Amino acid sequence: MIDLDLTEEQALLEQSVREWGAREVAPRIRELDREHRFDPKILPQMADMGLLGCSVPTEYGGAGMDYISLGIVSEELEYVDTSLRVIISVHAGLNCLTLLSWGTEDQKQRYLVPQAQGQKISTYGLTEPDAGSDVRGIQTVAVKRGDRYSITGEKMWISLADVADNFLVFGWTDLEKKKQRDPSGISAFIVERGFKGFSSSTLKEKWGILAGNTGSFKMEDVEVPEENLVGRPGEGFKIAMFALDQGRYTVAAGATGLIRASRDASIRYAKERKTFGVPISDHQLVKEMLAQMESDYQASRLLWLRAGFLKNAGRRNTRETGLAKWFSTVASERAASDAVQIHGANGYSDEYPVGRFYRNCKGAVIYEGTREIHKLMQADYALGARQDRPTRCELPPIK
Repeated sequence: MIDLDLTEEQALLEQSVREWGAREVAPRIRELDREHRFDPKILPQMADMGLLGCSVPTEYGGAGMDYISLGIVSEELEYVDTSLRVIISVHAGLNCLTLLSWGTEDQKQRYLVPQAQGQKISTYGLTEPDAGSDVRGIQTVAVKRGDRYSITGEKMWISLADVADNFLVFGWTDLEKKKQRDPSGISAFIVERGFKGFSSSTLKEKWGILAGNTGSFKMEDVEVPEENLVGRPGEGFKIAMFALDQGRYTVAAGATGLIRASRDASIRYAKERKTFGVPISDHQLVKEMLAQMESDYQASRLLWLRAGFLKNAGRRNTRETGLAKWFSTVASERAASDAVQIHGANGYSDEYPVGRFYRNCKGAVIYEGTREIHKLMQADYALGARQDRPTRCELPPIK
């Protein structure tokens, strides 16, 4: 049975993150967005609150919270700005939870512990200039030479590319399978920024999430110790998909926060703005848009809570997480668009936050599985043509 009431600890977390965001970031976010500037001072604050190691067990330096708490953090952060939630997605979701499940004990001690404590920042490197949804199209290769791998390749659209210390990187270790596009030839590695041959750059031509750091990184014969291989050789594709389950979960919860932010901003404006002698909140078509936001918010929250419940129980949730990600991101785009419409000409100005919401929401409809990919996945689930098989490593349940 799912209990929809938050525990006392979860409610306190929700309140503390909400208050921190309103106090420390919300007053500055328009300036940061206008200047296309990522503020690195946010990271130690998030670390002090235990957010960077939110659902990592205390034995590995984390806060030991459950996975629903990770969703709460994601929703509250994106309520302020998508750039905040992105930090949690790539660091805590895609990277840390993957190392927790697939990493060796040595890797956990060397990488997961400092990441969970916020001493090191991490991210995820799968997408390439010519490979996004088509993971088999990646061109990065890792050639084994003795007790090391030499990695060459380029990754694109990487959140925290210029900020992260550690990168979870995917590349082909079997070149014959690369020719055949057989994903069992892909492996996963931990790459440090300080490794020789590694370089990164910032993507400055983004349309949204302007207060976040996004870029690319190149590896030119980067030597990676064999002990930095995550999982077994050839398990990289499975690990990448596992990681995306965790990232999509945070994206779903975050998009739910953006719907709520669009709703709240629209309600405030609709009560203040008058046309034809009455507040526009009295107009039926405005009410219709507000009602759609409310229903989308409630449905999206239920979907990510369902996925979080399954994660806590140690049950496979790829289907449920994908549905939550698809529904909430598409709904967030609708909510942000309607919020701009409600604000009229003012919605077209960054004097009001809804234009930023509209620019930010579009990315989530594309990354970590486009809406089209998720539509196909959900159709295949419904048709019985797709089923989730157990993997060698799973996310540890919350006891």
